[in-house]
Amino acid sequence: MAIDWLDLPAPPALPALFLRAALRRRVTGRHLPELGVRCQVTVDPQHLARYRQICGFADDHRLPAPYPHILAFALQMQLLTDPRFPFPLLGLVHLENHIRVLRPLGGLGPFTVSVHVQALQAHDKGVTFSLITQLHDQLGLLWEGDSRILCRALRLEGKPTEREVEAALPQRTLAHWRAPADIGRRYARIAGDYNPIHMFAATAKLFGFPRAIAHGLWNKGRALAELGTRLPAAGYEVSVRFQKPVPLPADVRLLSSEPAANGQFSLLGDDERVHMTGHWRTLD
Repeated sequence: MAIDWLDLPAPPALPALFLRAALRRRVTGRHLPELGVRCQVTVDPQHLARYRQICGFADDHRLPAPYPHILAFALQMQLLTDPRFPFPLLGLVHLENHIRVLRPLGGLGPFTVSVHVQALQAHDKGVTFSLITQLHDQLGLLWEGDSRILCRALRLEGKPTEREVEAALPQRTLAHWRAPADIGRRYARIAGDYNPIHMFAATAKLFGFPRAIAHGLWNKGRALAELGTRLPAAGYEVSVRFQKPVPLPADVRLLSSEPAANGQFSLLGDDERVHMTGHWRTLD
């Protein structure tokens, strides 16, 4: 796929993009655009420290594995609210998130962050597509993220792709924590993601949720912080599937398989409801 790149001098301002997202309510096409957005970024040490604190990451002089998603959020918004992107942003559902850490995430940049979309597929509840985010340094590709997203407002002909089911590994409780009622607002101030479903019960109810729910990438970040040394410095991938939302406030616990090159983990609520499942594996 030949991507038509929009090169920006800096990440775009978010308020205008939020307004554009709020005004867009209908599907305008059945194909993904061959469009991408990229720009150069550097890491603000104070912002990085706030991210580490809210997710529980220790300062090991590397960027936490999910942090490039934070660096790319404004570019993702730019792409997903572009008139050539066919789906309204409000109502999209983040189903899965896959991260590949190719080399140690050292330093504060400058980095080149890029985002594009691909792989539109039929799904039982609509269609899915991949939002691909990449982080490059002067040596090349450093990190890659694939956010698999559901749009319910369109149907395509064809059979949905069947999921590969891995053999389950034994897991035991590794950690537990409280997701407070205000964690959606606190995380939004760092991530920039002010989706109404994460802010307040009143705004979440507009989208069918009885209470505000935690950001999926906060759940993932908090889990990866607890997995800690189970994950190598580089040369691995870690994937999660978001299942049931975490209503706020909530008590959750993280289960994990034993330390190994490949492993599995799960995030459960007090009622044993499965909120998120995931795995890590070393890259060949």
